[in-house]
Amino acid sequence: MKRVVITGIGALTPIGNNKEEYLQGLKNGISGANLITQFDASEFKTQFACEVKNFDPEAFIDRREARRIDRFSQFALVTADEAVTDAGLDSVLDDLNKDRIGVIWGSGIGGLQSLEKEITEYATGNGIPRYNPFMIPKMISDIAAGHISIKYGFRGVNYATVSACASSSHAIINAFDYIRLGRNDIVVAGGSEATVVKTGIGGFNAMKALSTRNDDYATASRPFDLDRDGFVLGEGGGALILEELEHAKKRGAKIYAEIVGGGATADAYHITAPHPEGLGARNVMKITLEDAKMGPEDIDYVNVHGTSTPLGDIAEVKAIQQVFGEHAYKLNISSTKSMTGHLLGAAGAIEAIACILAIQHSFIPPTINHFTDDPELDNKLNLTFNQAQEREVKAAISNTFGFGGHNSSVIFKKWEE
Repeated sequence: MKRVVITGIGALTPIGNNKEEYLQGLKNGISGANLITQFDASEFKTQFACEVKNFDPEAFIDRREARRIDRFSQFALVTADEAVTDAGLDSVLDDLNKDRIGVIWGSGIGGLQSLEKEITEYATGNGIPRYNPFMIPKMISDIAAGHISIKYGFRGVNYATVSACASSSHAIINAFDYIRLGRNDIVVAGGSEATVVKTGIGGFNAMKALSTRNDDYATASRPFDLDRDGFVLGEGGGALILEELEHAKKRGAKIYAEIVGGGATADAYHITAPHPEGLGARNVMKITLEDAKMGPEDIDYVNVHGTSTPLGDIAEVKAIQQVFGEHAYKLNISSTKSMTGHLLGAAGAIEAIACILAIQHSFIPPTINHFTDDPELDNKLNLTFNQAQEREVKAAISNTFGFGGHNSSVIFKKWEE
């Protein structure tokens, strides 16, 4: 098996519009929650979200092109461009074998904004079906991968992963597999989501999945807190350049970290609720450790799925304790969704980036907004409440779980020869 490293990062999040801003947001424990600006949410049960701030697509994308692609694809192009530039690929594109450079991109929902707009305009119009000719290519989830490959001429593997909130983690794992099996040299992997629209807020409200803490929205995302009442919807994207080690070394690329293991399982339990004992979460962490040829004691940090839901947080902590045993008390555990909100299909990408930044900068991002301990959780665990902590991180595991019982875990390790 070939070794695979991370050579580029791109981030567009509710707490930072690029990699460096995101890093500072994580270190400073910033809340990305605000009242919704993209539509009038005054009649909705939830009136806030973690939106990307001050985003102008035309600063990155030609005006005509920007109008022809959905917001989630705009996020994809912007983050991929940052990652490609960060990896130094932009200056050597003509020297690379583009037949061996691919794109695997995750999105749980795709172009919901475009779909909502077209259906609403038809329903409120005169009944004549005059749909935008770009409606279908704007809304389909695979189109972001297509846009990225077209922009750079990458002709390797190209497809989308759609597995709810596990989508972009699955994209990263699949990219890892394509490279370590020798099928591609480089893969742009990640995910993007843009569901802060009426349909997104209304649909998740109907499920009672979202926090309704409108009077204190800045602290509404409260993973592991006794008074958590649901997740906060987020938007944005994250991109990673995965590269075969010898290929990266040959071109003198900087290396952020090595990806050493990935796993996927199913709860086979319920369409939205996690297994109460964390069965699927336990299994996916175990097989990911086995894939990495690592023991529980080799992990320093767990970036949890940690959505701030009553059932999910407890189930995941149970799974961690089952997998790590006594070492669980030596881990740092945190949920960066306390800051970014839940980016659905893009969550795995930005949380993978959080793990890589933790390794690179020797710190643990905090779980902010903690006020009251939950007696159902072991208070001896270090859940990194409220403030970042300094710590050398040699290896970190990122968990993402999706509706439908989809579970994924990825392990990143400090780069060593």
